[in-house]
Amino acid sequence: MATQRVCDVMTPDVEVVRSSDSLRVAAEKMRALNVGPIPVCDGDQLVGILTDRDIVVRAVAQGLDAERTQVAQAMTRGVEYVFDDDDLSQAAQKMRASQIRRILVLNRNKRLVGILALGDIAEELGDQEGGRTLGAVSAPSQPAQH
Repeated sequence: MATQRVCDVMTPDVEVVRSSDSLRVAAEKMRALNVGPIPVCDGDQLVGILTDRDIVVRAVAQGLDAERTQVAQAMTRGVEYVFDDDDLSQAAQKMRASQIRRILVLNRNKRLVGILALGDIAEELGDQEGGRTLGAVSAPSQPAQH
């Protein structure tokens, strides 16, 4: 059996927001798409990711106005990613190590080309690999220390 690559199972044509968009615009797009994370791009360059949790913890909980607060103020920079031609099992291992359920997919020119979800891995590599990855990313977190 040939090695499966990320591009064989990823979801292409991912919707994005700009770092200059308001959190309200981003939240509305997330609601319309029914997604929790959304990549942040300036032009075709990936600059971060924004999650529903980022909006709540880094903006709402701080009393920031969603209309006036830009995505750049709440997004996560230094995003984990894999390349579209990477081996699927290597991508699964990276997701386990980073404890993430979704990972962005870039081409070798570092342009966003898709997203890979835990479900994609389970479907392609089977329940054992998917289960191992799910177990690793589902480890309980600890409350923030104040």
